[in-house]
Formats: sequence, structure tokens, C-alpha cells
Amino acid sequence: MTDTPMKVGSLFEVRAEVTIAAPPEAVYATVSDLPRCGEWSAECNGGEWISGTPGAVGAVFRGENYRSREVVAWAPVVRGTWTTEAEVVAAQPGRRFGWAMRDSAGRAQESVWSYELSAAGPGAEGTALVHSFWMGRATEGIRGITAEMSEAERAEFFSAWAAKLASEMQATVERVKGVIEQS
Repeated sequence: MTDTPMKVGSLFEVRAEVTIAAPPEAVYATVSDLPRCGEWSAECNGGEWISGTPGAVGAVFRGENYRSREVVAWAPVVRGTWTTEAEVVAAQPGRRFGWAMRDSAGRAQESVWSYELSAAGPGAEGTALVHSFWMGRATEGIRGITAEMSEAERAEFFSAWAAKLASEMQATVERVKGVIEQS
């Protein structure tokens, strides 16, 4: 197995967007509160800050996750409950909050999730919330999942995983909208 990228460019670049009837500061306060993410995430059930100032650049969050057997059922991905660690890499109140997934040695990987916030477009009130995921080089986990796959199987996996991410991220921003607008 090699540590080189599995394909040229980004492995994943996925985004979802929604407009929320609340100011950017209120939306930021919600999405940067990672222990609450179980209220809107398809996989992360929540977790806890384990080091640093919660929500600040450099802080580390341990998330508890769950994935069912049906998710890309043919691929050898983690099923059931597992934990991850993420390091905050962007914390600009009212504008951007992002975190990079860490590898088993505690190093940030090219696997970055973020929320970008801006005033809603002309004639609209509230906040435009964009949820993004970017993966450059294959992470430790992706390398393990795809290590025994043929090129065709890898292509099928990346396509299926991108579709899964797009669907779940759109559902996530819709749930964030519901949480904020109902509070």
C-alpha cells in the first residue's frame, strides 16, 4: 500500500446550502457547538471537546459516530459505533467554522469539514449556510478501505461515497435550519 493520492486533485469536494431565518452570529453559535452535532448529523451523534478552548482554532473534538450496515453496503467501511478526533482549523464567528479529521497519530489530515456563513442574497433575510467537505489526499481510513480494491472498485466506491456525502450533507443543513428556526 502506498501513501500517494489515489487520483489527481481532490478525492471529494462536496457542498450543500440552505438559507436560515437567523443572523450569521446565531447560526455560527449553533454549528460551532460540535457536541450538539447529533441534533443534525447523519453520522455523528455528538461528542466532547478533549483539548484546547472549545470552538477555537487548535481545539480537539472527539466525536461518537454511528453508521448502519446499509450505507454503501458492499464496501469495507466501519459499521456500528466508532470515535474520531477532529481539530478546529477555522473559527471566524459569523463567517466560517471548520475542522480537519485527525489520523491515529493525532495529525490533521486533508479531510476538512466546514460551515461558511454569509448574509442571505438580495431580497432575502437571514443567513446563507454552506456546508462543505473537501478531501485532498486519501486519509488513513480511505487508504484502508480501498487498499484491496481494483481501480474499477475504487472508482465505484468514490462515486457511491460522494453521493452518500451529498445526500447526508443536504439533510444536515436542512436539520440545522430546523433546529435554529424552531428555537
